[in-house]
Amino acid sequence: MPYDLTTPLVIAISSRALFNLEAENSIFEKEGLKAYTEYQLQHERDIIPKGPAFPLVEAFLRLNGLTGERRVVEVIIVSRNSPDTSLRIFSSVERYGLDITRAALVGGADVTPYLRSFHTDLFLSAYGPDVKRAVDEGIAAGQILTGVSHSEAEKPVDQIRIAFDGDAVLFNAEAERVFQHNGLEAFTRHEQDKANVPLKKGPFANFLMTLSNIQALFPSQENAPIRTALVTSRNAKALERPLRTLREWGVRVDEAFFLGGVTKKEVLASFGAHIFFDDQHVHADPANEVVPSALVPYRSDDDPAE
Repeated sequence: MPYDLTTPLVIAISSRALFNLEAENSIFEKEGLKAYTEYQLQHERDIIPKGPAFPLVEAFLRLNGLTGERRVVEVIIVSRNSPDTSLRIFSSVERYGLDITRAALVGGADVTPYLRSFHTDLFLSAYGPDVKRAVDEGIAAGQILTGVSHSEAEKPVDQIRIAFDGDAVLFNAEAERVFQHNGLEAFTRHEQDKANVPLKKGPFANFLMTLSNIQALFPSQENAPIRTALVTSRNAKALERPLRTLREWGVRVDEAFFLGGVTKKEVLASFGAHIFFDDQHVHADPANEVVPSALVPYRSDDDPAE
């Protein structure tokens, strides 16, 4: 029987999100494809350093050893590299002992159609246009912010800690649209008036639900291998609606922070997030200084600025 990818959590990841390929990407951008290809072939036996999403992927794959024979996570490398320039990537996968056995190497083509083919639950890439197209296709996707070395990359992850922004990430951009067009006072009034009306799903709602299903496999909430947090700029006056929405969805977040405009950076550092998803550079960029962070683009049909 063919292996069914509809059962496990499927994470599709680009090679530049998994490994530190910033020097190689700089060659590609400045000197072109030929120079990049020659460099990769010349360094084919060189192991690539770990990238921003490496600890997260390694920890997710480790979950498969905690659930008996059932595999709960599959990781697939989905790369714009050609097959010929990818041997170095898979030599590095093998050297690090990552249990990754599937790949799509599309030679510069759009990766989005293949994300559906693999029933992708989460797509992580450093290339913004691919992430944008994935979000438009209804796939939870984040553009990994590169260029910062996190010391945690060398530390084993015993408990996966994932932090999400609320509006335009877990929830749709309805409330964010009110804030951008009418200001904080109107936003607060709008959310209080609709406190009992569940927010619609955002791009990461289904991913959170899948995480919640995995958490349910481990009865002890305190010792569960995944811990989640909602980290939002909303203040306490606007907390009821998102919390009731999560209850309506039947999912939990383990921690929630309503910061009322305070920077998210320090809270995320204290939480120890292994990845943080936010829709705005003003939050994601400072957060990336202390924890790996990913930018979630707005869906083309749900842009709060329009």
